[in-house]
Amino acid sequence: MGVSESTKKHKATAPKQLNFAVFVCSTSRYREIQKNKKIKDVSGDMIEALLKKDRHRVLYRKIVADEKSIIEDAVHSVLNSTELDAAVFCGGTGIAPKDVTIETVLPFFEKTLLGFGEIFRRLSYDKMGSAAVMSRAVAGVAKGKVLFCIPGSPDAVRVSVETLILPEAPHIVRHARE
Repeated sequence: MGVSESTKKHKATAPKQLNFAVFVCSTSRYREIQKNKKIKDVSGDMIEALLKKDRHRVLYRKIVADEKSIIEDAVHSVLNSTELDAAVFCGGTGIAPKDVTIETVLPFFEKTLLGFGEIFRRLSYDKMGSAAVMSRAVAGVAKGKVLFCIPGSPDAVRVSVETLILPEAPHIVRHARE
């Protein structure tokens, strides 16, 4: 698959290193932290490791409850930061009534990147079949920053970060700030 000359030029002038925030949206993990229990955050660890391996910085990482007001506070912290370029919201993207990440983050988007979710679902379909229709992965831009909402499973994290976020986040930020 070829890349257009225009895309090559844009990517060449995109920032090489971004500052990320990572939020793992999980009420059960959040409650365990509130009880001062150590928890395993496989997906958060993977996101951070993949971003750092690609020479990006993770300036902020937190496990938050999958609750509207808490996720809204997280989005506000990203949008009001002068240091952050991008954020990954991991988890809370399913179809259960308690999954509210998408409904909470989506209203903040100035532009929605429909292709992010479409391509993610296509990649998921290739791996897991028709259950991919239940994925609500989405991305968008606001205030010159890119926000990614991805499912919380380690497989979904690997696919979305390696295949979509790492190759395109700098390019997206470049355009969002024009």
